[in-house]
Amino acid sequence: MRNIEADTLDELIEDCTELPQELRAAGKTLQEPRAAVPWQVDDANYAQVADLDAYV
Repeated sequence: MRNIEADTLDELIEDCTELPQELRAAGKTLQEPRAAVPWQVDDANYAQVADLDAYV
């Protein structure tokens, strides 16, 4: 029985190299990140933290 937790960095690297080829990300590219949606703090958001100073 093999320990599923790596105790050293070498063991972790060895475990990662044992992944089947179809699960590896080699050759696959990530999608470009989307632009962030602009946002604003409204009264409801502000009300959630209005009493924050009392807890800090």
